Amino acid sequence: MSPRPISRRGLIGGGAAAAVGVGAVGVGAYALAHDDPDAAAASRLDRTYPFRAEHQAGITTPAQDRLHFAAFDVTTSSREDLVTLLKAWTLAAERMTAGGPAGPVGPLEGAYDLPPDDTGEAIGLPPSGLTITFGFGPSLFVDDDGKDRFGLAERRPAALEQLPHFPGDNLDEFRSYGDLCVQACADDPQVAVHAIRNLARIGFGTVSVRWSQLGFGRTSSTSESQTTPRNLFGFKDGTMNVKAEETAALEKHVWVQPGDDDAGAWLEGGSYVAVRRINMTIEVWDRQPLGDQESFIGRTKDTGAPLSGGEEPDQPDFAMAGREGPIMPVTSHVRNVHPDFHDGARMLRRGYNFVDGTDAIGGLNAGLFFLAYLRDPRTHFIPIQLQMTKVDELMEYLKFTGSALFAVPPGIAPGEYVGQALFV
Repeated sequence: MSPRPISRRGLIGGGAAAAVGVGAVGVGAYALAHDDPDAAAASRLDRTYPFRAEHQAGITTPAQDRLHFAAFDVTTSSREDLVTLLKAWTLAAERMTAGGPAGPVGPLEGAYDLPPDDTGEAIGLPPSGLTITFGFGPSLFVDDDGKDRFGLAERRPAALEQLPHFPGDNLDEFRSYGDLCVQACADDPQVAVHAIRNLARIGFGTVSVRWSQLGFGRTSSTSESQTTPRNLFGFKDGTMNVKAEETAALEKHVWVQPGDDDAGAWLEGGSYVAVRRINMTIEVWDRQPLGDQESFIGRTKDTGAPLSGGEEPDQPDFAMAGREGPIMPVTSHVRNVHPDFHDGARMLRRGYNFVDGTDAIGGLNAGLFFLAYLRDPRTHFIPIQLQMTKVDELMEYLKFTGSALFAVPPGIAPGEYVGQALFV
């Protein structure tokens, strides 16, 4: 007799699991009515998002609080093995995002003389709003020597090139690039880590982890229901971010459209994700006067309103004059990245803070793990990053130590695997 599948919730105990499943809506309503933070947190952790949809989850999904992002190198030369892995990853991701184990058996019910098909650290934990998002890097199509690795070269979109080495970049090769990427976001860090750990385990012999990054404290809001968070400089971040509710803006700035690139027809309805690991010189920043900090950013540290006045969501007035020049300095970060100066280009940011201990001289190894989803990196990211390197005063306090670009396939229909249209 084959072992029956087991879910993470099932491991808590039948009665408790049933109560959680049936009572989730009621708990949320109670929390809303009674302003109960503990009940609200429980309701949030019990959330699930559909894995199969028009677009991959984890892009317009309301940004969760925790991240584990990993880039993989494909170690096999077999196209068949690569497709087999993507099929296995798809099924495992679908199970885990629903609150189940990575494998069909689970961490406890398999044979005692075989390794479990789930590592078990998520036993008893709720789904926690887990989303898993997959992407394909330029090197999956053609390697550094120009070799067509898996017969995919002719299907590589023209926009899928490694990001240029921007002025000021100090990239660590082992924190950059990759053939594949997986983004796991959740409201419980252990759930996100469990997802990446198990996908890496499933991929043993076909892929290897090239680098990974943990993140906490989202630095952008991807839904109008979310408040604007703060980055490690203490400023509200991502005020003008594209939101899930802006359907027209998503079509214009985030989702790849028919005809964008003939070679990339398989990518229609998908997106690109620009990845930048940005170390902040925290100790130097902390010694700057408040007025200078606000001038560098272009917003007040208190409310996040533009220096030209108004409230946080108000558009800055770049023409407003002060005694010593524009109220919004031409060197401010807000001005240098604003859509008004980039043909209206916007992106959907969903980055995270990170603190990876301290460096060799005792400074915080900390900063922003920047993630931005966009329709075309050539129009929606590269020109903006180049502009920053020219006159943006914030650059003095940033060190770019990692960089990558991935094409993110569209959503996965029932019976399909991630990226299937690329391989058929």
